[in-house]
Amino acid sequence: MSDPKPTTTDAGIPVESDEHSLTVGPGGPILLQDHYLIEQMAQFNRERIPERQPHAKGGGAFGHFEVTGDVSAYTKAAVFQPGTKTDTLIRFSTVAGESGSPDTWRDPRGFSLKMYTTEGNYDMVGNNTPVFFIKDPMKFQHFIRSQKRRADNGLRDHDMQWDFWTLSPESAHQVTWLMGDRGLPRSWRHMNGYSSHTYMWVNAAGEKFWVKYHFKTDQGVENFTQDEGDQMAAVDTDYHRRDLFEHIRDGEYPTWSLKVQVMPFEDAKDYRFNPFDLTKVWPHADYPLIDVGTLTLDRNPTDFHTEIEQAAFQPNNLVPGIGPSPDRMLLGRLFAYADAHRARLGANYTQIPVNAPQCPVHSYSKDGAMRVQNVSDPVYAPNSYGGPAADTARYGEVAGWESDGDMVRSSYVDHAEDDDWGQAGTLVREVMDDDERGRLVDNIVGHLLNGVSEPILQRAFTYWSNVDADLGRRIEEGVRAKQDEVDPKADEQDNPARRGAQEKA
Repeated sequence: MSDPKPTTTDAGIPVESDEHSLTVGPGGPILLQDHYLIEQMAQFNRERIPERQPHAKGGGAFGHFEVTGDVSAYTKAAVFQPGTKTDTLIRFSTVAGESGSPDTWRDPRGFSLKMYTTEGNYDMVGNNTPVFFIKDPMKFQHFIRSQKRRADNGLRDHDMQWDFWTLSPESAHQVTWLMGDRGLPRSWRHMNGYSSHTYMWVNAAGEKFWVKYHFKTDQGVENFTQDEGDQMAAVDTDYHRRDLFEHIRDGEYPTWSLKVQVMPFEDAKDYRFNPFDLTKVWPHADYPLIDVGTLTLDRNPTDFHTEIEQAAFQPNNLVPGIGPSPDRMLLGRLFAYADAHRARLGANYTQIPVNAPQCPVHSYSKDGAMRVQNVSDPVYAPNSYGGPAADTARYGEVAGWESDGDMVRSSYVDHAEDDDWGQAGTLVREVMDDDERGRLVDNIVGHLLNGVSEPILQRAFTYWSNVDADLGRRIEEGVRAKQDEVDPKADEQDNPARRGAQEKA
């Protein structure tokens, strides 16, 4: 082992001792002039930043994305041109748990990417599911609060989760994914990642397309059962974080194959599902997967705080050739994510090295706390002193799509086959096999038995019957059977809803 480097203060000044404070004699009081002690204590008091609101618990790694296919007919984005190799950061996470929560709680997993392209950072915030619980950002804050903790006792509460879900029928597709096998991935390496949102691609000729991203794990999809997840939560609360770090450390680099679905621009107008509804998928039979390239993770962080905890992903980071879509949740996130980083990390969070682009920056942003990059005049635009000028040739390139009408607060306009239950029912009946459906029933029954009140239980039974009649029946029978095991002498007179359900059976 090499000789240790001498300790210094944060200003680089050599330190006399790492163990002993400056005192008046061996038994005397500590002196305020011990500036190194003061620095150590003051820094310690301030070394935590606020955790993320959702997605607080997670981990990540660095690597690269290499294009192996050819999608240049659909986008002119430099990052997706044949043969291009781009440095990449990824962060995996759980949605509802706090920063110290177990990795193996049942929860969607975040799958967020930052690509350091030659045209600026391209960020994608996704999950390990292709859909989400809601379709309008007005409900996002309420959804997250329903999954967090109660105001009175500070405890998470399944009753308020099911209260929100059963009053929000558009959640059925995602809740089916969540309660199924993929709600508990065996590791981050063994799960897919999805943009979930629809984006716009623009090619060199100015033609526009709609696109969805699918990162398919090359390790194969593997999941824990509920019992396995519960046991792992007791054994190692950081199991997923540890698994990723150790495999990369040992040279076992995980990879994902990026594939996209591409929809011609005009198809969106009368496609059978609203293609911008975040609770819906595009069936692969309609829009097959197209190969793009490979994502490889091959470098662990050396400082978790600066490289992972301070990483800031924001879907408004869109490079030339890529734009947003009419997906309301995406449009809301274009503001919300960047604003969350300003609140959590400060106005100049993009100057933190992990967030800084690898291409030149010519911005008119100025001053503010923790500003470290020099600003030079002129500091305003337009100007006649040689300051940076906008690329007016790009004006309108990805500005969007036709839209007109009165200003209204309205749900999406339904397409021919839009409803809240159909795709969830298809997932249950046509994608899951018998064993998967059995585990889905068991998972839902176990979740409902954990403090969900009778009125909301009744709504949950109806909710699942709307997804699939047989599924709803099996869930209700499972809940009632478990209740009888706990309290076989329960007075049916005190529970008319339950009595009625038994009479119908």
